[in-house]
Amino acid sequence: MAGVVEGEGSWCISVKKHPTARLGYYVQPEFFVYQHRRRRELLEMAQDVFECGRIWPKPGNPDVLVFAINSRKNIFAHVLPFMRRYMGFSSRRDDMALFEDAMYLFERGLHRRPAGLATIVEIAYAMNQEGKQRRRPIDEVLDRILRGHTLDTPLSGCEDMVRPLRRRRELGGTRNDLAVSARKRNKCA
Repeated sequence: MAGVVEGEGSWCISVKKHPTARLGYYVQPEFFVYQHRRRRELLEMAQDVFECGRIWPKPGNPDVLVFAINSRKNIFAHVLPFMRRYMGFSSRRDDMALFEDAMYLFERGLHRRPAGLATIVEIAYAMNQEGKQRRRPIDEVLDRILRGHTLDTPLSGCEDMVRPLRRRRELGGTRNDLAVSARKRNKCA
C-alpha cells in the first residue's frame, strides 16, 4: 500500500475561500489516492487498510476514481500513523513533515485564530512544489486572513497586533515593534 500511496497518493491542505468563514478562508487537510476505475480494488484495499474514507469518481474525469479521507480525526488516527510507519523513505517526506506540522496546529485549534490560520496557509503553500497549482497568490490569502492584524490597520487603545513571521521579516525585525511603539504612543505601556 505504501507504494500505491507514493505513486498515486496525495496529501494536501486545501485553502478555500468562503463568504461565511470568519477570516474569509477555511483550510481542510485532505488525503487522496487516485486510480483508473478498472483498478477500483486497489482503492478498496486502501479503504480496508485505513479503515475509513470513501471512493467516488473524480470530478471532470469519471474514468478516474478517488479514495479520499477528509476528516481531521481520521487523518490523525489512520493516515499519520501509516505515513510515519511506512513512508519514512518517501521522496516526498518533506511534504509529509509539513503536513504533519499543519495537523499539529489543527489539533491545537490554532486554525481558528488569524496567526494560526496564516501559519497553516504558509505551510500549505510550501507543500507540493511550493504551491504552484494554487489558484490564488499566497499574499492575497494572507492579506484577507490577517485583515485587522496587518501593518495598515491603526491600533485602537492598547491592542497588540500579532504578525506572522513573513510580516515581521518585511519590517526588518523579529519583534512586534510597531505594536510596542503604538502602546508607547497611546501611553498604555
